[in-house]
Amino acid sequence: MDNVLLEMRNICKEFPGVKALNHVNLSILKGEIHALVGENGAGKSTLMNVLSGTYPFGSYTGDILFEGQECKFKELSDSEKIGIVIIHQELALIPFLSIGENIFLKNERAKNKVIDWDKTFLDAKVLLNHVGLFEDPGTCVKDISVGKQQLVEIAKALSKNVRLLILDEPTASLNESDSENLLRLLKELKNKGITSILISHKLNEITEVADSITILRDGSTIETIDKDKDKITEDRIIKGMVGRQLIDRFPHRIPKIGKVAFEVRNWNVHSPQNPERQIIKNANFKVHQGEVIGLAGLMGAGRTELAMSIFGRSYGVHITGEAFKDGKKIELRSVREAIDHKIVYATEDRKSAGLNLLADIKENITIAGLKKISPWWIIDQDEEAHVAQNYRERLKIRSFDIRQKTGNLSGGNQQKVVLSKWIFTEPDVLILDEPTRGIDVGAKYEIYSIINRLADDGKSVIFISSELPEVLGMSDRIYVVNEGAIVGEFLGAEATQEGIMKCIMQSNGDNGHGKP
Repeated sequence: MDNVLLEMRNICKEFPGVKALNHVNLSILKGEIHALVGENGAGKSTLMNVLSGTYPFGSYTGDILFEGQECKFKELSDSEKIGIVIIHQELALIPFLSIGENIFLKNERAKNKVIDWDKTFLDAKVLLNHVGLFEDPGTCVKDISVGKQQLVEIAKALSKNVRLLILDEPTASLNESDSENLLRLLKELKNKGITSILISHKLNEITEVADSITILRDGSTIETIDKDKDKITEDRIIKGMVGRQLIDRFPHRIPKIGKVAFEVRNWNVHSPQNPERQIIKNANFKVHQGEVIGLAGLMGAGRTELAMSIFGRSYGVHITGEAFKDGKKIELRSVREAIDHKIVYATEDRKSAGLNLLADIKENITIAGLKKISPWWIIDQDEEAHVAQNYRERLKIRSFDIRQKTGNLSGGNQQKVVLSKWIFTEPDVLILDEPTRGIDVGAKYEIYSIINRLADDGKSVIFISSELPEVLGMSDRIYVVNEGAIVGEFLGAEATQEGIMKCIMQSNGDNGHGKP
């Protein structure tokens, strides 16, 4: 068909011990936004890495046709030459170079092998205007937000005369406003004839912008839904992704709430970069045994900074305030002290701060509790393997065995390894920061179920999420955080999105000193 831009036929790709893609077929029309959805591990990123040449011709079987011509890409630059550009979830920008330098990296504006800086920054400004980013091209990338960095990546793609733009989870780390701007830009690029493939776990975004949707499950194509011919609903997409209907997105739990397990009073934290700037302002909260409390707020509200400062002063300077565990005042001057007091923190950034991606599952699970398997300071490797296998089975970590590299797991399974690591330390209080970020709906349900089991076992859970429906669906009580202060408190059964947002808006004039 003249209207078909890309075809991928019977694509198969294997890794040691696993068939990642099993005769996958994909057809992309010119000028459409085509969504690619599936659970973590379904094969979405693998398929795009095959398409882009990251996995070179010969490492897979099947055919790739671009405008009817067979393609045999041996490296990423081969696909870029014909206008296929991929933007990964982990952005490939160099933080200490300027925006202009990043846009034209490996595509420099030069004469006689000498970079023409005037042309570099002039052309960069034109591209930035195209994507709606009005920043000085000489600005260092590290000095702009993640949302703006996404736009720089798209400007970089436009500099390569992109015809097919692939975006892998582009809004995973963005706030609602930046996400809306990015989706609006995709529609504008579509109007200019640029085709996009969008990988996302945010189904509301998919249903909003996608012209067609291809669903992958377990490395195979399930179906392609055409917006013009089919009725697209989130329930239909979910059923295709997980093979069943999720009647309730959040598993039911009857809370059995006990006495106060952990309390923070008058907690203040200052910025490590600018010690005069106060980040957390007189925060007070408590969590009971068997209770899940949510910390709601906009991105940048201070939720992560609050959590990290509590976890052994992992963030901040000039920290003041008091912490109480089971009614007794405790000191949390180091991560070791926090763990010894049975308080743990699962970071929002599992890849760079939560896991050693080069180590195997076994080593990642036991690392925080080595004392438990190290009599006489020597690791009992048999016991370590037994522990890791136990958690692999309990938390349903999908892998060929406990010796698989953690970096080769899907996002959902990596998150289960993070939870296993901390559960192994036998904590009483778990602070979970964005535990489902970048994870599909099926894996999210499994994570929710693990959290509920922890609460049922009497653990206290502090749940941080930027997705308000998630906070509402999981929390027994909710604290609202804005500009570093706790500005409101709701019972989970009574809280609404509107009520939380109203609380945030009303507190904006209180100079960060709202009261719960």
